[in-house]
Amino acid sequence: MRRNGRVANALLALVSRDWLGVPVALLVAGVGAGLVGAGATWAVTLGCLVVTVGVVLAVGAVRHLVLVGRGAGAGRPPGRLVEVGGRRMHVLAEGVAGDGPTVVWMPGGHAPGEEFGQLHAMMASRTRSVLVDRFGSGWSDVGPFPRTTAAEAEELPAALEAAGERAPYVFVGHSFGGLLVANAARRRPDLVAGLVLLDPTPLDVIAFAPPNRLVAGMRREFLLTAVRHLFGAHRDRGGRTGQYCAAASIFAELSPSGLAEVGWETVVYDGDLGDLPLVLVVPRDLTGGETVLAAARDAAEAGRIGRFYLRARTRYLAASTAARVVYTPAGTGHDFPTEEPGFVVGVVADLVRELRTLGP
Repeated sequence: MRRNGRVANALLALVSRDWLGVPVALLVAGVGAGLVGAGATWAVTLGCLVVTVGVVLAVGAVRHLVLVGRGAGAGRPPGRLVEVGGRRMHVLAEGVAGDGPTVVWMPGGHAPGEEFGQLHAMMASRTRSVLVDRFGSGWSDVGPFPRTTAAEAEELPAALEAAGERAPYVFVGHSFGGLLVANAARRRPDLVAGLVLLDPTPLDVIAFAPPNRLVAGMRREFLLTAVRHLFGAHRDRGGRTGQYCAAASIFAELSPSGLAEVGWETVVYDGDLGDLPLVLVVPRDLTGGETVLAAARDAAEAGRIGRFYLRARTRYLAASTAARVVYTPAGTGHDFPTEEPGFVVGVVADLVRELRTLGP
């Protein structure tokens, strides 16, 4: 990794420590006090202003620590905290697998497992269902930096093993989570009975799509939110800076330059999954993607953009010889797992039944 990448990761690791705001605030106040002590009129004026800023930052930093403490004491994690690489990862498993595979869910973005809590609850009545908080999300510790899909694809099976869960698994991932579980399946085909990809992130879109400032804007927003939390400028109780630093770190992959560094370890290419049963669940059209189409210069370019995204969306079908596509209900877009949870659970349950019929 490039030198500037090492520096950025070191800074993210530092900012992810919730206590950092206090010494930073004290340092600012100390600089202000030094200016006041200089004696010159301009220095005293500036020093008083800097001291005031330092005090405000200190109050905010203490407020943040209090909120984090209250959040930590508000309740116990619903699942188990297991050790993976010297850190704790949260795994919530419910239901009985019986003679079928266990379903493991992975939401999009860098969201905690609870984002799929409704899907998990619905599936746990049919078979064993598992939610995992990636490092830096939910109840899990903040993991080492950088956060990468490749690293998390190794951590996911390790967490399941540490929690005592037994293969085979059906991995279900949405969006960025789909890219993650496809990587986990590529690395550990011995553990995976099937794969359900819910409109997964295709790396073609990252490398070759028209310029899109949305993802870069999301990464900047994660960083700004982490800093705001560090100094108490937030309302959510118990929100840790680490979750935003972790998201900012892994979102660095989602750019042409970021992908260039990790592409070989992150791509799931044609034939990489052999004959693994794979269900690709995608919308038929670009519902919800009107902003991207609106950026086109003319109708011809809009048509090209539409074709590009629709073809890229189905690229994962080439990863396995046993892949098939299922289209989401009419009028749904990329967020269909929250719009149509019953539909999603039905698709996953169908694959579970098929695998039970096939046997080992």
